[in-house]
Amino acid sequence: MKAYALCAIMFGWLARGETVEVATSVQLFRKTAKATKTTMEEQKTTKAIKTTMEEQKAIKTIKTVGAAAQEAGNARKEQKLSKSYTAANATKGSRLQVRGYRSHRTAAQVDLRGHRRKRKGSRGGAVSHRMAYFGTVFIGTPPQSFEVVFDSGSGNLIVPSSSCTTDACLAHNRYDQSLSGSARQVSCVSDSAPTVHGTGSFNTDNLSISFGTGEIRGRCVEEQVCIGDVCYPGSVISATYESTAPFETFDFDGVMGLSLPEMSHAPVYNAMERLKETQALHQTLFAAFLSASDSEVSEITFGSIRTDRMASDLHWVPVSRNTGYWEVMVTDITLDNHPQELCENCYVAVDTGTSELAGPSMVIDQLATRLDVMDDCSNFDSLPQVGFLVGNQILNLAPKEYVDRTENICQVSMMPVDVPPPRGPLFIFGIPFLEKFYTVYDNVNRQVGFAVAKHAGDGPQHAALSMVQLDASHVALSMAQLDASVTNSSSSRWSRPRRQARGSGGLLSRWRP
Repeated sequence: MKAYALCAIMFGWLARGETVEVATSVQLFRKTAKATKTTMEEQKTTKAIKTTMEEQKAIKTIKTVGAAAQEAGNARKEQKLSKSYTAANATKGSRLQVRGYRSHRTAAQVDLRGHRRKRKGSRGGAVSHRMAYFGTVFIGTPPQSFEVVFDSGSGNLIVPSSSCTTDACLAHNRYDQSLSGSARQVSCVSDSAPTVHGTGSFNTDNLSISFGTGEIRGRCVEEQVCIGDVCYPGSVISATYESTAPFETFDFDGVMGLSLPEMSHAPVYNAMERLKETQALHQTLFAAFLSASDSEVSEITFGSIRTDRMASDLHWVPVSRNTGYWEVMVTDITLDNHPQELCENCYVAVDTGTSELAGPSMVIDQLATRLDVMDDCSNFDSLPQVGFLVGNQILNLAPKEYVDRTENICQVSMMPVDVPPPRGPLFIFGIPFLEKFYTVYDNVNRQVGFAVAKHAGDGPQHAALSMVQLDASHVALSMAQLDASVTNSSSSRWSRPRRQARGSGGLLSRWRP
């Protein structure tokens, strides 16, 4: 996982009542943060690498000490926030009510803000990147407000506890369990459902999670969680300890994991599974639209698909493996729609909590060699589209989306990350990809949908160039071009001669341990 991506997730507990079908969405906004200078090597450790399931399931007991003065201050702050919830939520609900759905279904939105960071490129020059998108959720009764990253690459809901007195916790809103009438302390030691402790028992097991260079420890609580107008019973990790680095610098309070259940501490900690059980949503899915500029509003939608955010049809691809990631198979990488035989039958995780594009170092190095991006940007205008063949569709990125460009320096922005087997090797589609494509995550059918995102100012050919169908005729043409001589004047300069055989030194064999 990446160290600068997200920290926590949380869920809520609510008594089950009459089912009402609802669609809810959360708007996302971006914010600029001060620059921190890092090299490409430093990025490998400072840009958040998601925690493994083994790290998530590491459990240990910890005794925490609460500070009464801090808790009192936090209580006053969160009571004030609670009072503003009803009016704010009503405003959002009225603004988003029913777009194309029957009148008894409602929609609500939460704004997503963006955390932006500048870094120094490996060849010099300052490059600005959006590091995360985050929005508001409410936990408890009365509700306490938290800014969280909606992270498809992690599986738990984590927020700071009022009993946490580290600098990282004090810099953010903290959850006060004593102020909530719907909170129940539970044991973290369970692979299925939490075991409720007796009334007044505070000697509960704690959970420890590592996030790259940081660490979080916390208690497990059953609580009511609300996303917009939709509330559901969930399991929350209330962090009693957060390391200063990297969490103190985050503009958001915690993380809401939206991965598949395999990545959660236990199934009851998975938000979408709990939403599916309560049948609170019209459909058990969520969709992400990330803005390409500060003039647009980003949002994450639960229970519905916003066709007005799509500039193309939705292309569904099944989840390929049971790793917990929203992971699909990539059968090859293309340059200007020509297969390169660079990454046959690779896997890619679609990750709303990762700030950049990433992939196996060997593949990234070979791709950079073929692209041959000039340091002085002299060939920027002639660079090809880089595409990923997913199913029968090529999902293309333009040079501006895979190249970091300053006034006079250019470099490929794809980050080398070697995820070890059995989860790797693995590509990660982070924010640059998600700003280009509208993505839908279907929990019930375990599939991911891709469509070209509809942004203001896109030309009429934008969608056709961004997503290209590779049907039988295209496959035949591509194979003919691969077999043709590179000197053939009718062939693209990105066409490659086909290899006669793949020996033991082939790319895939070198990936094996």
